[in-house]
Amino acid sequence: MNPRRKKRMLAVLAVVFGVGSAIGLTLYALQENINLFYTPSELIDGKGENKEKPFVGQKLRIGGMVVPGSVVRDETSLDVTFKLADKGPLVTIKYRGILPDLFREGQGIVAQGTLIEPDVIEAFEVLAKHDEEYMPPEVAEAVKGIKHVKPTYNLNSEN
Repeated sequence: MNPRRKKRMLAVLAVVFGVGSAIGLTLYALQENINLFYTPSELIDGKGENKEKPFVGQKLRIGGMVVPGSVVRDETSLDVTFKLADKGPLVTIKYRGILPDLFREGQGIVAQGTLIEPDVIEAFEVLAKHDEEYMPPEVAEAVKGIKHVKPTYNLNSEN
């Protein structure tokens, strides 16, 4: 092999090794910041074929329905505790802060937080899902007899 080709080959190998190393280090650094999504059943019973469960201290997101009658608010602080369910076991969510306006019992939510016990999550964010029965005004009018009136704006009037 002549010296020119040898230099080119070494340069290409160095670039490939450098890019591979950069990708590997990036993925290793992001490993701690990946939040996996679970349902209450997956959290308790395990996820996937191997039934892998998250470890205590892991950051995760969980989604389910707020169990009616389970919301307990602390009188002296913004602490709220409630239970979350899907079709199986219950998971307790502890949250400190102001809950979204759409939050209510029987409503679907997604919480993001840290697993502090096998069935308890300390959430730092709670998102309430919108009503899943939304219908466009035309369909609502036809189906439910609700008449939707578009607002009128008078752009020529001076205030």
